[in-house]
This record gives sequence, C-alpha cells and structure tokens, in this order.
Amino acid sequence: MLKAFTRYILAATLFMTACKKDEAAHESGVPMTLSGFIPATGGHGTSILINGSNFSYDTSEVEVTINGKKLAIIGSNLNQIMAVVPKRCGSGKVIVKIAGKEVMSGGEFNYIFSRTVTTFAGNGTAGYANGKGEDAMFNFNGVDWYRGGGIAIDKAGNVYVTDVGNYCIRKIDPSGMVTTFAGTNSQGDADGTGQQARFNLLYGLAIDNDGNIFTADPGTWKIKKVTPQGVVSTWHSASSDPWHVGVNKLTNEVFYSCTGLGSVYRIPAQGTQETVATGITYPAGLGFDSKGNLFVVSSGNQVIYKFVKDTWAKSIFAGTENVAGYANGLATAAKFANAWGLAVDGEDNLLVAGNGTWNGVDNADQSIRFIDGKTGAVSTYAGSSTYGYMNALNESASFRGPLGVATDDNGISYVIDKNNNRIRKIVSE
Repeated sequence: MLKAFTRYILAATLFMTACKKDEAAHESGVPMTLSGFIPATGGHGTSILINGSNFSYDTSEVEVTINGKKLAIIGSNLNQIMAVVPKRCGSGKVIVKIAGKEVMSGGEFNYIFSRTVTTFAGNGTAGYANGKGEDAMFNFNGVDWYRGGGIAIDKAGNVYVTDVGNYCIRKIDPSGMVTTFAGTNSQGDADGTGQQARFNLLYGLAIDNDGNIFTADPGTWKIKKVTPQGVVSTWHSASSDPWHVGVNKLTNEVFYSCTGLGSVYRIPAQGTQETVATGITYPAGLGFDSKGNLFVVSSGNQVIYKFVKDTWAKSIFAGTENVAGYANGLATAAKFANAWGLAVDGEDNLLVAGNGTWNGVDNADQSIRFIDGKTGAVSTYAGSSTYGYMNALNESASFRGPLGVATDDNGISYVIDKNNNRIRKIVSE
C-alpha cells in the first residue's frame, strides 16, 4: 500500500514537471487513449492521475467527468491529466473529452460518500417549546404508538414537521430556529389561520410546487391544505384513515395512502379521487421520481413498490417481499424491517426511514437506507441496526426509531428521530 502511494506521488511530481516542459499539441486527427487512472477509490477532494495518450497541455480544452459530474482540472500534458473529484460525485467510469473526442476508462472510480449526522433541533425531551436548535422541544413519542412521520423541505430550505403529540405543524428555518406554523398544542379539528387552526392526529405531510402543505389526519379522515401564509382549510375527505400523503411534482397532484384499507389514491382535482393501488399491507411513505413514477413503502410487505406513471403497473423495486430483515444488496436481495418514511432526491434515488414499528424500539432496522434509482441496489445511508443516539459519520451514527425523512438537491437530509424527540440532519458529501 505504501509503495503504491509512493509511486502515485512520484508520478504526480513527474507529471507536473512534464506539464511545464511540454510544448506539443493535441492532434485532432489522432485517437485518444486512456490506459488507466490512480487512485481507484476516494471521496471529494481526491486528486486522480489519468494516464493515456494524445491529451492536451491546454487545460481549457480538457473535460473530465465521472458519473456525469465535472472534475476540476489541475494540469495536463499529452500523456497525463491531474483532476480533482467534486463533492457528491458518485461512482462511475472516467471520461475524458477533448476537441469533440471522447475516451472512457475500462474500470470505474469508486466514490466513497461521507455522511455526517448531527442534531438539527430538539433536545431529547418530549415537550412543546419553540427556540433554536436544542432549545426547542417536540413530542414525537408522548404516546408510544404515535407514528407521525410527516416531514418536507420547501424551496427556501425551511423544514416542516408534523409534531403529532403537539397537534401542530412546526417550521424549522435553515439556522435551526423552530416555530409553530399551524395549529397549537391543543387537539381538535378546525380550519383557520396559523395557531387558530386545530388538528387531531397529524401524520403525513407534503409540499406542492406552489409551496402549499398537505397533511394527512387519520383522526378525522381528512386531507388538509395549509397555504404558505399558514391558512388551514379542509381540502379532501378521505375514503378511510389517511396516514401518508405525497405530491407528484410533474402534475402537482396529491396522492395519499390509507393504511387500514391497504390502498393508495390519486386526487386529480379537489373533490375527486381515483384508486391507484390496493392490496398493500400497511402502505406508508409515498414518493415520485422525475418521470412521475410512484414509489410506495409497504411496511407490512417489507418492500418498496414501484408504480409506473399513468398505468400504475406494479413491481417490486427493492426488498424481499414478506421477509423482514436488515440486509443491503441488489434490489430484491435486500431486506427491510417495517420501513416507514420515503424521500426521492434530485437524481431519483430513494431514501427510506427504516423503522415504522408501533413503539420504534424493537426492530432490526434503525437506519436510513439508500436505494439507487437506476439499479434498485440498497445500501445504508446513515445509522445501522443499533438503537441509540449518536452524532457521527455514516453507520457509526445511531437513531431511535427513524420515522420520516426528507431530502433536498444539495445532499442535505432531515430525519424525524421518534424516540430521541429530535430532528437529525445528514450532510452527504
């Protein structure tokens, strides 16, 4: 290992020297070659040395990408290129483009993500208090069967959370300041503005393209709409107790699931609905990819189902149907254990909150799982099978009943950590 690293440093030194001496030019009529690169594994900030022929000493005409992400070019000559891997690059083949020509590596660069878990808001005590960071309090587990996993992020980076035990929607700004956005810590069922409104049992939550919030209230069988100004109105009467809600950003249509009926419904317009799916055991989190395909967590069937846009043809996207466990792997070789919340990122990858059990304690999975949107391959994003509270990197972090998850397009995710009564933040780089 040390010898390989020494050779890499020596090659980089010789490369930089060659860059200064090389005065030859890229030959447009001659093919490029790419014989290899080192190192083969790394994270953001890793410098890779690419070897080949007919490159260019002019860095302005050199483009290097991995997984479609551009690398910063440090220097180049006819036979070597030194480039720096960007954040959140992902794994993939190295591609060099010069003067309209392209050459691809035989092997893949293996990108290692670093995922840092911290506490964003809440202090571990069930209660009701606004404030910044750990000065705030939530009530996610005041009654042990609460499963309010509603969490979403607006375009400004504000996080909205269904605080089920306080019967209200909390807003957390990017600095971690927690306020009460709608409802108050008094149970009821009333439309109104801000804290004049009342909710009965807040579970699911989603935001549409216009910044409107939709909530699922299984206590009243209602879907409620909350405008960006905090005006709450009853928007739809559900077929049964709605637990989860989602928005298809392509059409701005609202979907919801009824856990008791095992069904998912589409609301094409206010006052109407159609059945999308039936026969799902405990349908939980809903999410959509950029093509409008629907993904549903089946907490009872132990899988994530995919429903093709418009036809709603059903298939298993990830997980082993009706077999609970905690195992990563390719698509249907992986195992989930009573998964609950779901989020889809800007590259159509899925994040799954692993524990939807009634008390959040006795479960094989206490993590956030990652599902590759192209292959269905499942890996652990943060946390593990260990029940606890630890801010740390990757699988060294721990949760106590991760119920809900939301993610933005910049590698930042937020988790409702039920039995820690906290909102956790995960930064992926």
